[in-house]
Amino acid sequence: MLSVAKVYKAQLQVILMTMLLMGCASARIQQSRTATTGMTTEESLVILSRTSYNERETEESFTDCLSDALSGGRTPIRLMSEAEFKDQLYPWFEPRTAPDSSDDLARLFAQPGVQQRIDENNVRYIAWIDGDTITTDRGGSFSCTVSTVGGGCFGVTYWEEDASYEAAIWDLQNLTTAGEISADASGTSYIAGLVLPIPIMARPGNAACKALALQLKEFLQAEG
Repeated sequence: MLSVAKVYKAQLQVILMTMLLMGCASARIQQSRTATTGMTTEESLVILSRTSYNERETEESFTDCLSDALSGGRTPIRLMSEAEFKDQLYPWFEPRTAPDSSDDLARLFAQPGVQQRIDENNVRYIAWIDGDTITTDRGGSFSCTVSTVGGGCFGVTYWEEDASYEAAIWDLQNLTTAGEISADASGTSYIAGLVLPIPIMARPGNAACKALALQLKEFLQAEG
């Protein structure tokens, strides 16, 4: 007859197999193009996160992930950092003064010195990043105990996350909006315990980042 511990272990193994199958995230991509694009290896892209005082700010970890993905691989894109770009164009890209449309962009470029600074840094495109990752559900039971004779963690807990991000691409050469790309991903992460905690993370934000970076490369490096 099986002991209670062996039965629990067998049940946990079944749960872990289920978690491995479910603990992943896949991204969905949508693209809208309004202008032809293309950039040389000398031209740069700037990634800017949308910020305001009454809305949630896109996480810095997401824009960092996007920068790493875009600047690596077989077809890297030359990037100018957000901090350097804002410093050189202060105060025109601060949250209260940043342009919201191509019309605003044209008015901005009419300001003395703006066009010169853009040309000096060979910045061709801006990608405005908006979005976040939120927890939509959580449940289960998980606890850890410590005593003089030992301790351990028992149970299973989970949480579901949705990641939704959008990149609006502006062409600084033609002063137009080139298009928009959105990436959405969802996934369920788990922590199970049989003495030691066993985490299985879905990371939908990372899945959305990788998918958005790949699509951005294809979008910006396309000729025509």
